[in-house]
Amino acid sequence: MILEEILTSHMWVFYTLIPCLLIDGVAHLPAPQNLSVQSTNMKHLLTWSPVTMAGEVIHYSVEYQGEYESLYMSHIWIPSSSCSPTEVPECDVTDDITATVPYNLRVRATLGSQTSAWSTLKPPFNRNSTILTPPGMEVTKDGFHLVIKLEDLGPQFEFLVTYWKREPGAKEHVKIMRSRGIPVHLETMKPGAVYCVKAQTLVKAIGRSSTFSPTECVKVQEETLPLALALFAFIGFMLILVVVPLSIWKMGRLLQYSCCPAVVLPDTLKVTSSPQKLISCRREEVEACAMTVQSPEELFRTWI
Repeated sequence: MILEEILTSHMWVFYTLIPCLLIDGVAHLPAPQNLSVQSTNMKHLLTWSPVTMAGEVIHYSVEYQGEYESLYMSHIWIPSSSCSPTEVPECDVTDDITATVPYNLRVRATLGSQTSAWSTLKPPFNRNSTILTPPGMEVTKDGFHLVIKLEDLGPQFEFLVTYWKREPGAKEHVKIMRSRGIPVHLETMKPGAVYCVKAQTLVKAIGRSSTFSPTECVKVQEETLPLALALFAFIGFMLILVVVPLSIWKMGRLLQYSCCPAVVLPDTLKVTSSPQKLISCRREEVEACAMTVQSPEELFRTWI
């Protein structure tokens, strides 16, 4: 009986203290657990296990501390620019991680006036541990031009592109380029040849590169069809150069004969002798010359 009274009194004291702990305490809202950073291609996502309270919406605050804040600013913590507070159990801290140094990251939960303890990421995160993947690329041909289009991963990224003509002893050509998601010309290809391309990602800020992408190849068609087309085009052009001027000249002649026909005199009306010979008769022979001149009627009959 005495034992029963003691247990009852202790339980009453415990139930009496619970409201006080929930109202005045700071650490009695569970703290987020299992903090980790998933970092791929310089995109850093901090995640944690959510705090669950039946029928309640939990908010989270995220803060970071870099080497500069730790050494020169008295260990101050800075709220994350993108997710303080947030309702989801993750935070994109890419814009907060601006240097290749260790960063401390911490998260706490909030429910009304209740606040949990801070949970800190261990070990600190350094962006040089990010996973770099080969770039997505599209290799095409534009006529006889080898063209590549690379995935746009952001301003910090460069791409080392290697391409070659597929043949024994072929020399590889290398270009370093930035991508803004636009096609880039690599080389003018030879007819009938196969050209191959591969690429890898470079990030100078962390001094690292990805593996190479799978090799992609394209083949250029032979020149037979274009040569035949060029030959036919040349022959057609030459025919046009000959036929068109000839047609214009012929039409001009037809128009000339139609509009302004030439008048042709009969042979009998043509003067074949010099005028001086016609009047070279001596005075005493005028009558004889006159005898030889035919009248117009006789000339007309002769012509008919």
